[in-house]
Amino acid sequence: MFVEKFKAGRIVAGTVLMAFALALSGCGSTAKDDPNSQAALDKLYADAKDDLNAGSYDRAIKTLERIEGRAAGTPMGQQATLDLAWAYYKTAERAQAVSTLDRFIKLNPSSPALDYALYMKGIVNFNEDLGLFGRLASQDVSERDQQASREALLAFRQLIEQFPESKYTPDAQTRANFISNTLAAYEIHVARYYFNRKAYVAAANRAQSAVAEFQNAPGIEEALYIMGESYDKLGLTQLRDDARRVLDKNFPDSQYASNGGKQKKPWWKVW
Repeated sequence: MFVEKFKAGRIVAGTVLMAFALALSGCGSTAKDDPNSQAALDKLYADAKDDLNAGSYDRAIKTLERIEGRAAGTPMGQQATLDLAWAYYKTAERAQAVSTLDRFIKLNPSSPALDYALYMKGIVNFNEDLGLFGRLASQDVSERDQQASREALLAFRQLIEQFPESKYTPDAQTRANFISNTLAAYEIHVARYYFNRKAYVAAANRAQSAVAEFQNAPGIEEALYIMGESYDKLGLTQLRDDARRVLDKNFPDSQYASNGGKQKKPWWKVW
C-alpha cells in the first residue's frame, strides 16, 4: 500500500513539475513573440537601418512607423521619428518630413537631438526651394514662391539662437544668410514688377518691406532706389528725400543714383 501511494505521489509530483515546465516554456515563448519586447524592437530597428542604408526608403518608412508607435516616449522612439523624417525627405515627401519633425520638436523640447531636428527641418525646406539645380539653373531663384524658404529660415534662426555651439550651427548660419539674400531679392523683384506697371504704392511697400527685414542683403541698394522713385511718382517728396538720403549715405557710389536705376546682374549669379 505504501509503495502504491509513493508511486501515486511521484506521478502527481511529476505531473505538477511537467505543468510548471510547460508554463515556463509558454511564458518564454510569449516574451519572445511579444512585438513590444526590447528584442523585437531591436530587430525591427536593425531591419529599418539596413533598409535606410540600402536606399529602400519606402520599406524603411513602414518599419519605422511601427517602431515609433510601439516605442513612443523612449530614446528608440525618438530616433525612429528622426529616421522617419529623413526617409520621407529622401522620397521627396517634404510635407510629411516637416510634419514629422514638427511633431518631434513639439513632443521632445529637451531632447539632446533637438538641434539636429531643427537643422533637418531647415534642410528639408531649403532644398525644396533652393536646391543645387535650382541655384545653378538659368531661372532667377528670387522669382519663385518663397514660402519654403521662409520656413527654412525660421528653423535655421531658431537653431542658431538656441544652440550657438551646435555642430550644425555654422552651416545653418551660411544657409540662413543665403536665404535672407534670396528673400530680399524676391521682395525687390516684386517691387520692380509693381513699379514697371505704375503701381507705385505697392512698389514702395514691397521695397520698404525688403529694407526693414533684410537690411544687410546685397539688393537693399535697389530697394532704396525703388522706394525713392515710387514716392517721387506719388508726389511724396519728404519720403522720397528720406529714401534717397539713406541710399546716398549707405551706398555713396550707387549706380542707381547715376544711371537711372539700370538693373545689375543678379547678385547670386557668379558667371
